[in-house]
Parts: sequence; C-alpha cells; structure tokens
Amino acid sequence: MGCSNSGAPAYGEMSWFCCGAAWGPCGSAGGGACGTCNSSSHQCAWPNASDACFNITRPDQCGEGLARRTCGHVFYVTSQCSGSCVSVSIADCGPDTNSFCGERTCCGSACASNRLIDLTPSAYSAIASLSTGLSPVRIDS
Repeated sequence: MGCSNSGAPAYGEMSWFCCGAAWGPCGSAGGGACGTCNSSSHQCAWPNASDACFNITRPDQCGEGLARRTCGHVFYVTSQCSGSCVSVSIADCGPDTNSFCGERTCCGSACASNRLIDLTPSAYSAIASLSTGLSPVRIDS
C-alpha cells in the first residue's frame, strides 16, 4: 500500500535514530521499546506509544495532541522537502518531544516545528538525506 491521506495529518519534524543490529552509520544498539527495532528496517519511534512513553516525551507540553499508537502501528511519512513518502511501523518510544519545543527546521519554504517522529536510518534515507538530521514532514496514520 502506498502513502495515504488520513484526513487528520500531523505536521512536524522528523529525525533519525539507531536501533538493533549495526547498519549504515549505526553501531549495534538495543531493540527499542517494542523489542523489534532494527536500523535496516522501515521503522519509527512515536512519542505516544504508551503511558510510560508519553510521560517521558510529553508532546502535550509543545501543544501537540498526538494520538496513542502502539507497537506495530503503520504511519505514512511524507517529506515536505522532497515529496517522497515512506511507510514505517512503530518499534520504539520517542523522540523526547518536550526537549525540542519550538525547534524549527526548514527546507526552502517548507518549515515545521517540534520533533514528532524518529525514523530508522533506512526509513529516513528513503525520503531524505541522513546528513540533514532533521526535516519537516507530514505524518498520516
């Protein structure tokens, strides 16, 4: 299935993180909150994956009302810079959204604030260059 328009997208920043076996720029790391995370798979970390996760990431402190989505849930993440999309499944908790309230990243005229989703390097590199580190995205569920 390709990218989808849920009718209620979230807009914000994406970043990338390492998990699982060594891959690309990543050394070996843990399996994430779901125990299935792997840097070579199209996966993500979501700040409202559980009560415990939400209590750490606190997206509400940045004014973000993110829906609860748990391990395995699939999102469609579209780069606001390239227009490319990737489907990812939740494999971890994160990013620590409240640590980055008000942070803003742009590419051309497309800008976004607040880190809402972390992608594995495999997923991030499917829609943006890892060297960017942060990128504005649309997230559909």
